Amino acid sequence: MAPEAGSETDALAALAVLNEPLRRRVYEHVAASRDGEVSRDGVAAALGVARSVAVFHLDKLVDAGLLEVRYRRPPGRGGPGAGRPAKWYRRAPGELTVSVPERHYQLAAELLAQAVERAGEGAGDLDIEDLLADVARAHGHDIARGLRSTTNEVEAGDARRLLLARLVDLLVRHGYEPRVSGGVITMANCPFHALAEEHRELVCHMNHDLLSGVAEEAGLPPETARLDPQPGRCCVTIVT
Repeated sequence: MAPEAGSETDALAALAVLNEPLRRRVYEHVAASRDGEVSRDGVAAALGVARSVAVFHLDKLVDAGLLEVRYRRPPGRGGPGAGRPAKWYRRAPGELTVSVPERHYQLAAELLAQAVERAGEGAGDLDIEDLLADVARAHGHDIARGLRSTTNEVEAGDARRLLLARLVDLLVRHGYEPRVSGGVITMANCPFHALAEEHRELVCHMNHDLLSGVAEEAGLPPETARLDPQPGRCCVTIVT
C-alpha cells in the first residue's frame, strides 16, 4: 500500500528506502516502463545486475509501499505446463510528499473545495466563509472521534488526564507540535503556514473552526479553542 498523503512517518521511511542508489535506479526503471509493469528478469537485464540483487531491491520497494506486485505469465505462455505465474512490478498509486515542519495543504484545499461545492449547491443563505466554518468544524469532529473515554470506572480526574493526553497525541499526529504549560496548549507549528501567510484571516478562522470541532467532539467547552495569533506559532491555543 502506498504511503498515505500527509503521513510524514511513512513518507520519511519511504524516502530512506530510496536513499540507496541502486534501489533508486530500480524504482526509476519500473516507474519509467512503457508497459507499466516490469519483471524481475527485466529489471536485472536493464540494470546489469544479478537477478537476486534485482529481487532484493524490488521487494524492499514493495515493503515500503512504493511498488505493487501482480502475478501473471509472460506473454505467449499459458495453459498446462506453463509454470507458475511470475511476479511483475509496477509503481504504486498515490503521492509521496514530505515537508519539514509538517504541513497539510491538501487538507486545506479539500476543506475549501467542499465549501465551494456546497455554495454551488445553494446551501441556504450561508456565504462561503460560513460554509468553510461548517466543513472545518465537521472535519474536527471526524478526526476526534473516540477521543473521549467511555470507561465509567475511571475517576473524574484520571478521565480528564486521559482525555488531555489523547488530545495532545491527536495534535501531534496532525502536525501541530503541541506544547503544554499551565493548562494551555500552544502549538509550535501551523500545518497551513504558507497559506496563512498569504490569507491569514481566512485560514486562521478555518483552523480555529477545525480545532473547535475537535474540542467539541472531546466534550470540552466551545471556548476551549481560542484565536490567539502570535509570531512563530499556530494562531490557535487550547485552554484546558
